[in-house]
Amino acid sequence: MSHTANAPANAEKRYTVHRADLPLSCPTPEMALWNSHPRVYLPIENEPNGEAACPYCGSVFVLAD
Repeated sequence: MSHTANAPANAEKRYTVHRADLPLSCPTPEMALWNSHPRVYLPIENEPNGEAACPYCGSVFVLAD
């Protein structure tokens, strides 16, 4: 049986991510998809300030390392 994501989708508006979490998508694999927008990949590693915002929900992701 596959792993079921239990975290609510887009519950927060700011998330800290690490290079081990790349490629970054919103919603993340840990989030439930049934109540969220379509998955979109965010090229955070190419951003000069290490931040990327989701175009659907506005969640901001910050690259910590």
